[in-house]
This record gives sequence, C-alpha cells and structure tokens, in this order.
Amino acid sequence: MDSNAAAIDTGNLGNIEKAYFATGCFWGAERRFWKLPGVSDTSVGYMGGEKPNPSYEEVCMGTTNHAEIVCVTFDSKTISFEDLLAEFWVMHDPTSLNRQGGDIGTQYRSMIFVTTEPQLKEALASKDIYQTLLTKEGIGKIVTQVQSARGNEYWLAEEYHQKYLLKNPNGYDCHSSTGVPYTA
Repeated sequence: MDSNAAAIDTGNLGNIEKAYFATGCFWGAERRFWKLPGVSDTSVGYMGGEKPNPSYEEVCMGTTNHAEIVCVTFDSKTISFEDLLAEFWVMHDPTSLNRQGGDIGTQYRSMIFVTTEPQLKEALASKDIYQTLLTKEGIGKIVTQVQSARGNEYWLAEEYHQKYLLKNPNGYDCHSSTGVPYTA
C-alpha cells in the first residue's frame, strides 16, 4: 500500500484534508489545483479500478477500470472543500461520459473520491447546484460519480506524470469545459 492509500485509512489530520478528483487527463487538472492557495500538495495517479498498481499503459488500454486522478492535499482553514469543488466543476465537462475533448476512454471519466462524510455531503450538494445551473443553460445531465475513497486504493502514477506541466509548461492541458461558472 502506498503512503497516499495509508492516509485514506487513517483519515484526515486536523484541518489538513485530502480529496481525489478525476476530470479527464490529470496533467491540466493537477496544475489548476496546485495553483490554488491552501492546496499544499498534489499528485497524480489511478483510482477506482480492480488491478493493483496499474501502469499508465494498462490504464490507457481500458482493462483496469481506473480513472486518472489528482490527489489534492489542502488546508481547510485556508481553502474550503466547496472552493475545490467549484474549481472541479468548471475545469472539465462533467456531462461528458468517459471522455474530455479528444481524450476518450473510461480513464477519462468524471469522479470525486471523498475522504470524510462532510466532504460526501458537500460533493453531492454541489453536484445538484451545478446541475441546476447547467439545466438553466440547456446543458445535459452530469455523469460525475461521487464515492468514498475508502476501499478505493490510490496508485501513484509514474514519475514523469507528476507535475507534468511544471516540467513541460507548453504541454498538453487537455481540458474542455461547459463554460458555465459555478455559483452556490
């Protein structure tokens, strides 16, 4: 079990929390999260599948059922989980099933893995709020899955994926959006 998975089992520590987000390709999402004040760490990996310790190639083949994930560690006294959710909803198209832009496959699905009961309640409430906003704009149904991280091991992706857009500033960002802002 990697150190990130161990954190799920022991829970969050005080005001330092973790949550896991899938918005398609993890490179651009990680950069958007690491830039937020109050986010102390990000990493990218795989979650939600069946195979232990999958490789990027295996995930891309679609045989493991893992999603590309950004693990976000944040100080809830500096940035609220609701603020992270607001960023999550607008950084991708949560109505697009198993794809974001030209990236197609189950690894690009929209998901939130929460680590606490309050996070679960907030994630579900924010999904309802954003669905209302999308419906007013004539945009379809959100397909984002919201689940507990417990029992869903997080597997750290290969080193070359970590902070990819810091290493490759002009690299592929790969995100599409509905263009609808999130307002609570």
